[in-house]
Amino acid sequence: MAIWALADLHLSHDQPKPMDIFGEAWENHVEKIAANWRCVVGENDLVIVPGDISWAMELSGAQPDLDWIAALPGQKLLVRGNHDYWWSSISKVRAALPPRLAALQNDHYVFGDWAICGTRGWLCPGEEGFDEAHDEKIYRREIGRLQLSLDSARRAGRSRIIVALHYPPFNRQNSPSGFTGLLEDYMVSHCVFGHIHDGGRERIFQGERGGVTYRFVACDGVDFTPVRVVKDQG
Repeated sequence: MAIWALADLHLSHDQPKPMDIFGEAWENHVEKIAANWRCVVGENDLVIVPGDISWAMELSGAQPDLDWIAALPGQKLLVRGNHDYWWSSISKVRAALPPRLAALQNDHYVFGDWAICGTRGWLCPGEEGFDEAHDEKIYRREIGRLQLSLDSARRAGRSRIIVALHYPPFNRQNSPSGFTGLLEDYMVSHCVFGHIHDGGRERIFQGERGGVTYRFVACDGVDFTPVRVVKDQG
């Protein structure tokens, strides 16, 4: 009963969107994901999917992508990404989910001894393109949403916590942020994230810092293969 993570699936079964325009690594990426997923994930495992799940603009258009994910081995937990425009209210999303799929928003998900918390996240101050007039408000809002999620786990008496974000919790200089502060304050064990697809991903911090182990899990950065976060949840 392991816990895995894989972000940025970028599925488009309803209205196919060729992904190889973003580089040859993306050629036949859906087939790669399915084959690699089946090689490593067991039926009793959990796979966290931290955002950019489907290119669909409406929930109905995302349904084939959700069904495709549901057919893969394991339980799956979805977190919203910046391209998940189909993700409307959480109640509507949850009502549309097939069996063995769950969605996370302002709360936590329990798998064995672990609580999974998270939110979309946002650009952090100091990141190239960060606009205080626009981005600061969203950044602060996402920090608040992560705290709501962490608070829900704390109220439930959960001490073993994994956080899933779509955006990295720091800028390309790997500076501390409001996100990393919360992770340390709540003694989070693991943080998984994706979003970055350019050459700058080599500079994104991975490893242990402040008691938190950070893992970058965007598809094209991990050979389209789920990354194991916890070997045994028990």
